[in-house]
Amino acid sequence: MPHGVLHGSGVALHQLGARMPRTIVHLHYLVPSIVAAVLVAIAFLLRKKEPLRRLVRITGAVAPVVVPRVLALTTFLAGTILLFSGATAAKAGRLRWLHDFLPLPVIEVSHFFGSLAGAALLVLARGLQRRLDAAYHLTVALLAAGILFSLLKAFDYEEAILLSVMLGALLASRRYFDRTASLVEERFTPGWIAAILLVVMGSIVLGLVSFGAPAVRGELFWDFSVHGQAPRFLRATVGVVAMLTIVAAARLLRPARPRRHLPTPEELARLEPIVAASRSASAHLVFLGDKSILLNDAGTGFVMYGVAGQSCVALGDPVAPPEDVAELVRRFAELCDRHARWPVFYKVGREQLYLYLDLGFSIVKLGEEARVPLTTFSLDGPERRNLRRVWRKAVQDGCTFEVVAPAGVAALLPELAAISDAWLAAKKAREKRFSLGYFHPDYVRRYPVALVRREGRIVAFANVWPSGCSEELEVDLMRFSDDAPPGIMRYLLTELMLWGKREGYRWFNLGMAPLSGLPTPAMRTIWNQLGKAIYGHGERFYNFQGIRDFKQWFYPVWEPKYLASPGGALRPIILANIASLIAGGLEGVVRK
Repeated sequence: MPHGVLHGSGVALHQLGARMPRTIVHLHYLVPSIVAAVLVAIAFLLRKKEPLRRLVRITGAVAPVVVPRVLALTTFLAGTILLFSGATAAKAGRLRWLHDFLPLPVIEVSHFFGSLAGAALLVLARGLQRRLDAAYHLTVALLAAGILFSLLKAFDYEEAILLSVMLGALLASRRYFDRTASLVEERFTPGWIAAILLVVMGSIVLGLVSFGAPAVRGELFWDFSVHGQAPRFLRATVGVVAMLTIVAAARLLRPARPRRHLPTPEELARLEPIVAASRSASAHLVFLGDKSILLNDAGTGFVMYGVAGQSCVALGDPVAPPEDVAELVRRFAELCDRHARWPVFYKVGREQLYLYLDLGFSIVKLGEEARVPLTTFSLDGPERRNLRRVWRKAVQDGCTFEVVAPAGVAALLPELAAISDAWLAAKKAREKRFSLGYFHPDYVRRYPVALVRREGRIVAFANVWPSGCSEELEVDLMRFSDDAPPGIMRYLLTELMLWGKREGYRWFNLGMAPLSGLPTPAMRTIWNQLGKAIYGHGERFYNFQGIRDFKQWFYPVWEPKYLASPGGALRPIILANIASLIAGGLEGVVRK
């Protein structure tokens, strides 16, 4: 060995030996201090168990929200690092050393796919923020690949170490990524799109600055050499842009979402005992068959819901015994969470509001439902004189009332269908859905039908929902012919209430008056101010006041109904989704 080498090595060893005692002394004091601090902290936490429990509770509640967002940010940062690394010059010494061990194609391929992995991580960060399991698995694979590519393209071990830390944090957080929604269907907000484009454009600018615009020329695209880093950057940039273009085109041309599962007749038949035992007559809306069903494990209750946009909208409180309602509310919220949708409960009562508040829902009042107590209902008394006058006028015009049992409805269907079609044409309306029934032979023949005849011919009808335990009656479809006498619906409802009273029912449900009963000006929120404005100035589009006035003829008890859902800026979108469900699509929202 040459003397110079020995001399250089001796100097290096001497310098190292001179530094080692000082380093050992520092470690001698530092390590025990760190260990002592950790032991003191552990002893304190063990003695103070309540702060420890509180910390665990807070962490358990906050972690599922915070951790996915933090890891989404680190994944986006990892993608940025890989892209910027591919746009900057590697150290020449490392490239020469690497080329001694690896053939040139390995270096070229590693650089190209390292940049592609970086661009893919930018896209997947959005899926991590939404806690999608597919995004989690792909991100783990791409981070592992990114670590390998960082070492193979330029032996960038600093970059590999940083990506390894990110990968370790992601692997330790697997339990937070449990949503099974489709990654292809995931929506990107304008902010996410802008962030991705800024990073990609930043890497392009960084490459032009690093290598110089003259070095990044099209004719050098196919130039392959160990130190040909500018052509390598050019090829990677073309690949990244091509990949993002393909992703964008695939999202624009993706097929429509598959239809959700609707209950079969056999599945609906299994719900009949639950509906028959329910004290809510509106539980019969499940037999429209247009809503999906979440059934509890015991088979004693269910949630009926529709899907519009990002909203899963449950109609009313769960149909279940009181002791099973909380479990169904929680399970529905978890179902929506797994599929990255917004859980919404539409038209819920005040009795169960605490359940929705406990789960973090925002509550707003939708309106009031009119329920007439049948035990005290009659046509006697001064407050009923207008109703009594309308009833007498209909009787004088030759109107008669009857309730036809379900077995006899099939024979009347052609006549009822003709009245229904004429009524829709006269109103220039279309059939509604979801929270309202529509005329379908299978649906109509399920229930008793209240008829008004004049000279033996049907001039008005309404189908009747009877609830369990003789709690309440409710009508759904109420339709009449063009030649029906004035006040025919008041007459029909009056006779039906008297019939329900004789049959032993306690309440008659007239349905909801939207936006009625909102708080006074001193107690208004923004939602209440908007609702009051619509209620007062929206009569040309919807007869809000007229609906309440019609129901008030029967002197009902007004009971509030609420919307339980995510609040804030999402509420207008949720209300639009509910409107599209009821109207049967977006077209129906702008038409009657």
